[in-house]
Amino acid sequence: MSLISLDDFKHVELRIGKVVEASRVEGSKKLIKLLIDLGNEKRQVLAGLAEYYKPEDFVGKYVVVVVNLQPKKMMGLESQGMILATCDKPVLLTIEKGGDEHVGERVC
Repeated sequence: MSLISLDDFKHVELRIGKVVEASRVEGSKKLIKLLIDLGNEKRQVLAGLAEYYKPEDFVGKYVVVVVNLQPKKMMGLESQGMILATCDKPVLLTIEKGGDEHVGERVC
């Protein structure tokens, strides 16, 4: 594990988003395409979780999104962020309560 400074961490912008649509990425065994409402905008995010979750498992969930990550093309689609999940046996990181009132809110 390498340590980062608090200043480095402050550059990562985490926000709460609500998944409004989800579908498998055609031709991929791992990718699910998510449309996430961040309050002031909606973004497409690709998640490599299709081996662990069905698309319908995401819809309506409030997730933690890294919003200032450089966009990345995968399977011809652009991912405009990253959702957070555990690494070894993926479990999606969500918020417990508050839902819609927290959409777009910064996590600190």
